[in-house]
Amino acid sequence: MIQPFGPFARFLSMMALGLLLLLSTLPPSQAQEKRLPRTAGVDDTKMGPYRALAQLAVAASQKGDNATAAELARILERTWDKAEDYGGDTALSKTNRPLFDQIDKAMDQFIAMLVDHATSSPDASKLKAAYTAYLEKLKLAD
Repeated sequence: MIQPFGPFARFLSMMALGLLLLLSTLPPSQAQEKRLPRTAGVDDTKMGPYRALAQLAVAASQKGDNATAAELARILERTWDKAEDYGGDTALSKTNRPLFDQIDKAMDQFIAMLVDHATSSPDASKLKAAYTAYLEKLKLAD
């Protein structure tokens, strides 16, 4: 039997649905904080996919779904690493190494909060601080 959608297409569909659900639960000030061009709820900037995955992970954590938050954080890390591995001359690590290092460090601190708490809730204030710091670094690369 031929499946109309492969695992990657199903994953992308789930992410898009999750992001739409996330945006529908955010207060208007957060959902409209910055008016960037968007497609299916994900901003169309260079760093948009990473921002979207981080938002989904935080939303899952806030709902108490720590396993999903950890899984999304790990997907974020792997996606970032693979984009840099296969980005060639356009990879941020090649075009702006100091900025890449700043973002990578902030991302590592953020995802560690979630991956290390796959079965328990992370400290909410520390998670918020790591998440905010990570988003601020991403803005520098858009």
